[in-house]
Amino acid sequence: MPAAPELAVLMDPVTTIQPAKDSTVAMLRAAARRGCVTWYFEQGDLWVRDGRAEARLRRIEVGDQDQDWYRLGEAVTRPLAGIGAVLMRKDPPFDTEYIYTTYLLERAATAGVLIVNDPRGLRDMNEKVFTAWFPECCAPTLITRDMDGMGEFLAEQGRIVCKPLHGMGGRSIFVLGDGDANSRVVFETLTDYGRRYAMVQRYLPEIATSGDTRILLVDGEPMPHALARIPSGSDHRGNLAAGATGIARELNERDRWLCSRIGPVMRERGMLFVGLDVIGGFVTEINVTSPTGIREIQKQRGDDIAGRLIDAVLARIQA
Repeated sequence: MPAAPELAVLMDPVTTIQPAKDSTVAMLRAAARRGCVTWYFEQGDLWVRDGRAEARLRRIEVGDQDQDWYRLGEAVTRPLAGIGAVLMRKDPPFDTEYIYTTYLLERAATAGVLIVNDPRGLRDMNEKVFTAWFPECCAPTLITRDMDGMGEFLAEQGRIVCKPLHGMGGRSIFVLGDGDANSRVVFETLTDYGRRYAMVQRYLPEIATSGDTRILLVDGEPMPHALARIPSGSDHRGNLAAGATGIARELNERDRWLCSRIGPVMRERGMLFVGLDVIGGFVTEINVTSPTGIREIQKQRGDDIAGRLIDAVLARIQA
């Protein structure tokens, strides 16, 4: 009998996870259903010795109930070489420690371990900046340190969204209209008085009615349903963490066109699980670090996106 495939998941502390909502939990359950041996570790459990990536791993067994949903085994120290795949599911912030972690994981990739997503892609594809590789898919966008340039962009567009390049979950996102007295202080705050890059985009009013839609790609292929996150009446942000409501819907023709442009690039660069954020038919972000939305879509539409991902991972391992 062939040995069961081994998958390790680098994630946030398991004690902090909300199993009813967490996409990583869905992945662990999907892997267990396919007979995989699953391991758990955190950033502090990973190191490189003499060029070899090693980790302190613990077997994790998961159940289908959200109460007492996991059991951990004793810690075992071993090289990552020999494990079929490592799922990098550590949530942002994308800070220096995150970058160092990708370097260590790249040593495992060199030894033949499949890393999902590819460590080089995690470093290269800033979730906001990488939209610049697909300008035909995006609304007018400016990435700059120049506060005067931001002001000119605001006057040109009439209404804009302003974002830091390192944020997540809707943090520090501002909407400004032409003539807004707060515009200069927003530009100062986001750029640290011209010392940091930030992004400004044309405001897309469709977010109020159609939401900020998360489309999930597995190995470059779009899943059949997306998650439209409709802002609450008291907030402009289409983020579940900011109080938006998630409504699963079928992909439309424009969605599929966007995926046809971006999906093949993601597949070629080893990004097996990617989330596209789309407002009014335009891509606003390309999420590669730790995309979510699996659980909401599954509850509303029954799609087993986690299963599709694990199947893609196992197919890559076998290939």
